[in-house]
Amino acid sequence: MTITGNFADFSLPELLQFLDQGKKTGILSIEFLAEENDNKKKQVYYIWLHQGRVVSAADRLDQQGLILMIAQRGWISERVISRVTQISSCFINSPLGLCLKAQGLVQPEQLKLLFNSQVLRPVCALFQVKDALFRFEPTSTLPLGEMTGLSMSATEVILIGLRALRDWRALEEKLPDPTSGLSGLMLKQTKVQLNAQEWQVWEFVNGQVSLQHIANQLSIPIVTIQQIAFRLIVVGLAEEYFMVAATPTYTLEESLSTSTPTLTFPEPVQETVPAIKATEKPPVSQSFLKNLVGFLRSKAA
Repeated sequence: MTITGNFADFSLPELLQFLDQGKKTGILSIEFLAEENDNKKKQVYYIWLHQGRVVSAADRLDQQGLILMIAQRGWISERVISRVTQISSCFINSPLGLCLKAQGLVQPEQLKLLFNSQVLRPVCALFQVKDALFRFEPTSTLPLGEMTGLSMSATEVILIGLRALRDWRALEEKLPDPTSGLSGLMLKQTKVQLNAQEWQVWEFVNGQVSLQHIANQLSIPIVTIQQIAFRLIVVGLAEEYFMVAATPTYTLEESLSTSTPTLTFPEPVQETVPAIKATEKPPVSQSFLKNLVGFLRSKAA
């Protein structure tokens, strides 16, 4: 089913999480106006997913982006790459990156660098776009010539992108209220890897402590706590809990004693496309479902 909308309905992090939870395979097109030499120019960016994992991203559809990226680094010339793809049988069913690796032309570390430049940096930049149209179209055809062979779950891409985000203006309206608390959703093992500050906030996820109180207890600016809370919410680890009474005074020790069971977060693993396996779907955030239902109703009206 084709999905269309704009970032006013769903932010890019929320959209990617929805596609990850649904194990979607297809192409996500994002159209927006970008500043260029004091003028606004329409740009389109494409993100390809396979079973909820991001496998490639580019600002073009001719499958030449990855080739140019490799050539610009001086690793392999465009002529050599073209020759290899013509005579090598591996390119018929394998991503370009894995084909070049099989020929001994690139190393695993180089593929990781390419994936970071091709996917993680551009997607992080797209998190700063406030006004954009999106369209997701399911497709079983993936652009092998634009793929390194590495992939990452959309959830991991979201966390990495939001942690690196410096300009949060496009997501300000999505941040939870300082007077709200957080209630935990995940009670089973998950592959999400939290950083130190996220773990500190997670210890208060019991639905009884406001974000402002968490900020005071941890001596962290409230806006930082809101951003961390948004990350936990958007990846399905927590849900915003609206406080209906005065927030009791809790110490960190008291909060720890009433928090949800301790979770285990093993290290995330990057997999190649042939090794992708479907995993158990995490629970869907209730607030996210309410937004989705309202969005679908407005489209049907």
